Amino acid sequence: MTKAQLIEAVLNSKNMPRITKKATGEIVDAVFNNLAKAIRKDRRFVVPGFGTFSIRKRKARTGRNPRTMSEIKIPASKTVHFKPAPDFKQSL
Repeated sequence: MTKAQLIEAVLNSKNMPRITKKATGEIVDAVFNNLAKAIRKDRRFVVPGFGTFSIRKRKARTGRNPRTMSEIKIPASKTVHFKPAPDFKQSL
């Protein structure tokens, strides 16, 4: 699903007040911006019934360049991990 499709789905949701597409886009942007801020600040963000977003550290490791097959060093990094809530996971 693309961002435009998400905005369209939110606009067409039942029991939603009728607002403009632009306003809906701004709301979607605000939600994701605040979600990112919360993950950076608290290192996790929980949505009950949906799941938990958290920061995970990845160790440095050796990889391989698929074009030349030469080994390369991949530095340590941080990434966002998502763990679905049990109810959500079961519904998949």
